[in-house]
Amino acid sequence: MAPDKLVYMANQIATFFTSQPENEAAEGVANHISDFWEPRMRKQLFDMIAEGNADFHPLVLKAAPKIRKVKEDA
Repeated sequence: MAPDKLVYMANQIATFFTSQPENEAAEGVANHISDFWEPRMRKQLFDMIAEGNADFHPLVLKAAPKIRKVKEDA
């Protein structure tokens, strides 16, 4: 997926949850991405965060440790 599209989608999810208390919002973002994003998208998200992509909403970054990890192929 184009990196800018992935950032846009993640930030849209974060924006939706900003009206909730911060910890609940981060949990909501993490649950949504874990449940609805395919593993390739989650892997790309983790890779972009690791590279220091500064375009993510702060709530996406707070939610990142709570997002289901992608199992690597053996």
